[in-house]
Amino acid sequence: MAALRVLLPRARGPLWPRAGCSTLRSFASGANFEYIITEKKGKSSNVGLIQLNHPKALNALCRGLMSELSQALEAFEGDPAVGAIVLTGSEKAFAAGADIKEMQNLTFQDCVASKFLSHWNQVAHVRKPVIAAVNGYALGGGCELAMMCDIIYAGEKAQFGQPEILIGTIPGAGGTQRLTRAVGKSLAMEMILTGDRISAQQAKQAGLVSKVFPVETLVEEAITCAEKIASNSKIVAAMAKQSVNAAFEMTLTEGNNLEKMLFYSTFATEDRKEGMTAFMEKRKANFKDK
Repeated sequence: MAALRVLLPRARGPLWPRAGCSTLRSFASGANFEYIITEKKGKSSNVGLIQLNHPKALNALCRGLMSELSQALEAFEGDPAVGAIVLTGSEKAFAAGADIKEMQNLTFQDCVASKFLSHWNQVAHVRKPVIAAVNGYALGGGCELAMMCDIIYAGEKAQFGQPEILIGTIPGAGGTQRLTRAVGKSLAMEMILTGDRISAQQAKQAGLVSKVFPVETLVEEAITCAEKIASNSKIVAAMAKQSVNAAFEMTLTEGNNLEKMLFYSTFATEDRKEGMTAFMEKRKANFKDK
């Protein structure tokens, strides 16, 4: 049986470092990003928004873009005011895939030596909830990037696909694994073996996305959802995210055991006591993330 790793609550930790840490300083001073745009959104500025901004290449996920995305995620992860993150692209493309120019001349040895694409998984390892707001193309690495997020909202003209077979390769950043878990074997096989795309409506029907919105309102809808998430206890939200993600890695018995321990762990937090007290007193809870 796999060992259980419980996310124990604490008042301060990797999610909420002290305001003087170098990550927060560099982000607050205004990073000079080339491929992304970042800002805080929401009435309480508690939502981190990251917009992929590489329009000439339809937001192709080049090394520079992915490096900047990692920096932004790290900064929002360390910002105690941010409770959730929204990741989006343009109305034309969320991300049209990995940068083929960077891959064209790679050898097997190059891929192994550099652990090519392995650092992309940082999106999936962020402890704060991440919502992908997908307009336009989410193809290849773009579809994989969206699937690394916790929730996917789609614009009504969005298209999802894993067309790597058409250029002589296969998905390399989780596409064969996450897509199969999201939509089932038959549809995943069809998409991966033919390179065919599915629409936003088909993606919702298959369970890949949770909601579909008009193109022009998509990002605001994602921010509204992120605000709802951010208004809850950040430490408890991180526990809930960990427990749901464990469902993809563990047997039912192992997952239930982890869930139970995480549930017990909430009773060590001040926020659990505040939440239940507020409920009994018929008022809104005032969470302190402790």
